[in-house]
Amino acid sequence: MASPARSASFLVLAVVAAPAVPCTVVWTLASPLPRAFVDGDGPGWQTLTLADFQNVNGEADTWSEQDGVIVCTGKPNGGARLKGEALTNFELVVEWKHHVFAGNSGVFVWCPEAAFTDLPKGTLPRHGIEVQVLDLGLEDQWLKQHGKRSDWFTSHGDVFPVGNAKMVAHDPQMTYALPGGETYTVGNPKSSRSFPRQRLVKPAGEWNHYYVRAVNGEIRLWVNGEEVTGGSKCAPATGFLALESEGAKVEYRNLRLRRLP
Repeated sequence: MASPARSASFLVLAVVAAPAVPCTVVWTLASPLPRAFVDGDGPGWQTLTLADFQNVNGEADTWSEQDGVIVCTGKPNGGARLKGEALTNFELVVEWKHHVFAGNSGVFVWCPEAAFTDLPKGTLPRHGIEVQVLDLGLEDQWLKQHGKRSDWFTSHGDVFPVGNAKMVAHDPQMTYALPGGETYTVGNPKSSRSFPRQRLVKPAGEWNHYYVRAVNGEIRLWVNGEEVTGGSKCAPATGFLALESEGAKVEYRNLRLRRLP
């Protein structure tokens, strides 16, 4: 993926404030995107490979690596946890691609040790903050099955606490306006799930770029070059990073991590 803006882009991105009130987003998928990717180049960045992760509760073939790409079969449900010390303040860059319509996966941050201890096969990590990695097809599937659009999730980078983790959502409620004039609302003012202010995820078969900045209990997510959502007052705000296996083949590449003071 092209990355024309590097260190200078990071300085700009790091100071952009996220709104904390419900708002309306006009759904304009054809609008051009600014090229502002943080690609993990520069001092302090560590390249992550499959060897840096522990297969917590999957089969031997659930996780593999081919030509620098981490491949997850999605079966059984579970996770691969980053080895080493727990993380507190850090930045993460990752590209991901679903292969299956409506495929589901995620990146967990700040998971406590208890999230993985004696985790049964087929069980997702118990606790942590999840950055959703979801194919667009799941929204289409929901619409077809229920006759209305989802009011509790999107496929464009939701961020939310799992288990006994806590988070104050930056964007707990969003109203989206489709090109034809239809509007619909996701979430509610008290939701702990944070929804994207822009809908930028590409469909199955295409690579997507995430930049995650997790500092002092606040997590912020950029999707394909633009900041979209996040949350604050996360608890715990120290823990382990993990990749999620949840039923569908997904690939990860160009994972880079930078620990911050």
